[in-house]
Amino acid sequence: MSEPELDVVGIGFGPSNLAMAIAVSEHNGRPGAGAGVRARFLERQATFGWHRGMLLDDATMQVSFLKDLVTLRNPTSEFSFLCYLHSRGRLIDFINHKNLFPLRVEFHDYFAWAAAQVEDQVTYDTEVLSVTPVAGPDGEVAAVDVLSRHGGELSTHRARNLVIGTGLRPRLPEGVTASDRVWHTSDLVHNMAKLRGTEPRRIVVVGAGQSAAEAVATLHREFPTAEICAVFSRYGYSPADDSSFANRIFDPAAVDDFYVAPEDVKRQLMDYHANTNYSVVDMDLIDDLYRRAYQEKVLGRQRLRMLNVSRLTEVTDGPDQVVAGVRSQVTGETVRLVADVVVCATGYHQADPYAILGELGALCRRDEGGRPRVERDYRAATDPRLRVGIYLQGGTEHTHGITSALLSNTAIRVGEILASVVARRAAPALIAA
Repeated sequence: MSEPELDVVGIGFGPSNLAMAIAVSEHNGRPGAGAGVRARFLERQATFGWHRGMLLDDATMQVSFLKDLVTLRNPTSEFSFLCYLHSRGRLIDFINHKNLFPLRVEFHDYFAWAAAQVEDQVTYDTEVLSVTPVAGPDGEVAAVDVLSRHGGELSTHRARNLVIGTGLRPRLPEGVTASDRVWHTSDLVHNMAKLRGTEPRRIVVVGAGQSAAEAVATLHREFPTAEICAVFSRYGYSPADDSSFANRIFDPAAVDDFYVAPEDVKRQLMDYHANTNYSVVDMDLIDDLYRRAYQEKVLGRQRLRMLNVSRLTEVTDGPDQVVAGVRSQVTGETVRLVADVVVCATGYHQADPYAILGELGALCRRDEGGRPRVERDYRAATDPRLRVGIYLQGGTEHTHGITSALLSNTAIRVGEILASVVARRAAPALIAA
């Protein structure tokens, strides 16, 4: 281990830890920053990538461009989306568009542009193998060694803090396994290329949220001879509530309110405002799908079928076709749809953020439900023997609210984490004095 001890090792380099790297860069560039914060981010992917499998040509963001990686924390930042547009020569064109919600492919390009500016802090194509405690003579753990593999080379980074931003994992229905004919929407763009030129007869899409509706619309357009069957348990797609007052649930101040609220109020808030984010669809897309279905009904050839109030019961995969069992919740009748592909738009789940920590995970405290106990500054509550800071970017919805894994509050969140790291770095010297 040739490098100096690091202040921060970040595990994962999606948008959250990219924003963290930017915050570190800006902090270190400020007058009076001293030695600055030493950080290294480790990312499994070979290059920066964010939901590449859903970068559909016409899909737009569901969050304002002003909630980018930096603006809410530092409106003058050179890492803002507006600075990106200026560098690409599209600032005036974007303003004339009069739209708060960029194309998703454009926002991904913005992320990649920003990541390129902090690439000195990142090691890509790297797998974190283990995290080992470094104990002092008093038994306290003041640092950790993070062992990683890049190509065939092993490296160890010693750090006083970890920032875990390993993201979400695709979730499939129980008993369903991904294959060449059973997809999750996270791989939609990549897998669609395999179907082009094959003239599929039927594609089944399972799910009721934005990704499901986008998949239905895209497949319906891309494969004009195929029947597209949308399967969901609701009566129809539910519109997202993006009204001005409801959107306050994404405000930074809402995190403070949520954190101190009693558990029953936390549950109520999540229930009340689930329709701002979960299993909901933009109204424009709902209208577009309805228009298509109605037009087909008028013309007498319905390719777009809505199997509402229904659930997927089974998937039988085969070399030439896949059979989806779909049961009506009204009649109890099950139909078996022979299809070329079943696409599961069934969301994501948060991996256990402590899984990578090995024996250190036992020193991280959990609540009665087995969820991480987390301080307001996103630092995991731990046994007093563990002085290493473990900060969570994700997996804190139960403590910090709906923005835990969303872009809406990322810029503010990383500022709070960095401020905590810097303040605690100075604390031991103050105590000793």
